[in-house]
Amino acid sequence: MSVIFVNGWTDAPNAIATAISTRVLRPKQAIRLAVVMNFLGALVMTLFNAQVAETISNIVSFGDDIRSAQIALAASLFAIVVWAVAAWWFGIPTSESHALIAGLTGSAMTLGGLNAVNMGEWKKVLIGLVVSTVAGFFGGYLIVKLVEALFKWVDRRRANTIFTYGQAFGATAMAFLHGAQDGQKFMGVFMLGLYYNGLVAKTAGGFIIPIWVMALCSLTMGLGTSVGGMRIIKSVGMDMVKLEKYQGFSADISAAICLLVASLLGIPVSTTHTKTTAIMGVGAARRVSSVDWQIVKEMVLAWVLTFPGCGLIAYLMSKLFLAIF
Repeated sequence: MSVIFVNGWTDAPNAIATAISTRVLRPKQAIRLAVVMNFLGALVMTLFNAQVAETISNIVSFGDDIRSAQIALAASLFAIVVWAVAAWWFGIPTSESHALIAGLTGSAMTLGGLNAVNMGEWKKVLIGLVVSTVAGFFGGYLIVKLVEALFKWVDRRRANTIFTYGQAFGATAMAFLHGAQDGQKFMGVFMLGLYYNGLVAKTAGGFIIPIWVMALCSLTMGLGTSVGGMRIIKSVGMDMVKLEKYQGFSADISAAICLLVASLLGIPVSTTHTKTTAIMGVGAARRVSSVDWQIVKEMVLAWVLTFPGCGLIAYLMSKLFLAIF
């Protein structure tokens, strides 16, 4: 549960960051919205298409030794928490999705080496990484340009009213799709934990995820957001680019479209990458200098380091845990 809590603490705030920074929603309102929509996103998308959860649960193999698998899985989750808390401390919105994948891979490799990695599922992750980053940026750029053209002659006060409601909708969609994406990923890991503890069975069609798991994961994620989300919200929604309401709306809609398509196709993508690159695209559409590229460099560096960094921590922690326990 700690890793799900940390996801809400460090990752879920990205979904509601712009709505708070443009003062469309107050922090408490946005957090309550995130809790409800994360649950609904996880529930609806899992019932409709649980392929994201299946991809995560099948991305590596921990082997047939149940005791070793339990220890390695615990070490991977511990490594993810360490990585996420360190990023939160510096206010850098890392991708918990990729930390999760890196942690699972690093730990599994202590048991089976490269043979423990399912490269077919890993390809989906790499495709999602590239596509979500590019689509988020250019989607944000194009949508904000389209909005500016359509509302060029609309009274500013009226336009602000429209985009206040529009961005509230965008934040709702983002929170829903965060649940659909990240909720499913962490449910997949939760089911792995239950499986290795003999509490659920895995069939040829994969796990059947019960509603209580969906509820527990989404509520824990929401609790994490309420505890520590403002630091990430500040970095993403306030420091990186100063946004107006129509720009926040454009970023939310761009990211939401990318996440919806990925969820329907069963491709696990990072909500952090998608949302932050959409914000960069929106800012760059106004002028390149409006984006604080120093913050962008810090984010990109954290993204690049996540796979080797979190994977190495998980590998070493697994070695240590296996030696101790």
